[in-house]
Amino acid sequence: MQRYFLTETPESNAFDLDEATAHHLMTVLRGKVGTTAEFVLPDHQNMVVAKVTAVTESTTRMEIIDKIAVEVELPVDTTVILGLAKGDKPELVVQKATELGVHQIIFVETAWSVVHWGMKADKKLTRLQKIAQGAAEQSHRLQVPVVSYVPSLTDLTLPDTTIKIVAWEESAKQGEVTQLVQQFEQLKTGDAITFLFGPEGGLKESELLYLVDELNFVAAGLGPRILRAETAPLYALSALSYALELAR
Repeated sequence: MQRYFLTETPESNAFDLDEATAHHLMTVLRGKVGTTAEFVLPDHQNMVVAKVTAVTESTTRMEIIDKIAVEVELPVDTTVILGLAKGDKPELVVQKATELGVHQIIFVETAWSVVHWGMKADKKLTRLQKIAQGAAEQSHRLQVPVVSYVPSLTDLTLPDTTIKIVAWEESAKQGEVTQLVQQFEQLKTGDAITFLFGPEGGLKESELLYLVDELNFVAAGLGPRILRAETAPLYALSALSYALELAR
């Protein structure tokens, strides 16, 4: 069943779809009277099932037929920070990270970033936020991750209480395998965790020192292999899901 996100809470059991949602449900998916879909309410905690009851040239009328309580979100608030990477890698990571449960994605320009967003940042974010919305609907999330951008690592502002992990390839090369597990073991439901990943070529050592000394990040390896810029965040999120949702 298709899932959508409502921007306003229905005042009754009947509501009209906005133009974009109506087009997708009725034209793209060939919906008709009687077609049902899931709708996440603006609180991002509750969901209803509604069916199409009437269609005109300008409106698609829905009727709520059921209310459903579901638990699909990661039990900790999860942020991924990504160094700007080439090509369609940002789109790929936003889509897959959303499916894996991330709550916030921050893109940042680092010393070895080979692309620079500059004045294009707003346009890039609009596209990436749309990708996150579609991925959240496809994966039946209750929340749509917030995608944002900061121009440098020194512009990052993170809560002191969040656990912070920076993926560092030198840790992997040296066979370090304990930090990631140790940080996961500290987590409790409702906590927050932040992962940071460099672009192609990784981070400069001076950037790592800033993250560790000034922002209290912990450097960690992600297994014995060196992962691509677009693979590392997906590895970390998958490991987090296993540790918190399957292994416990």
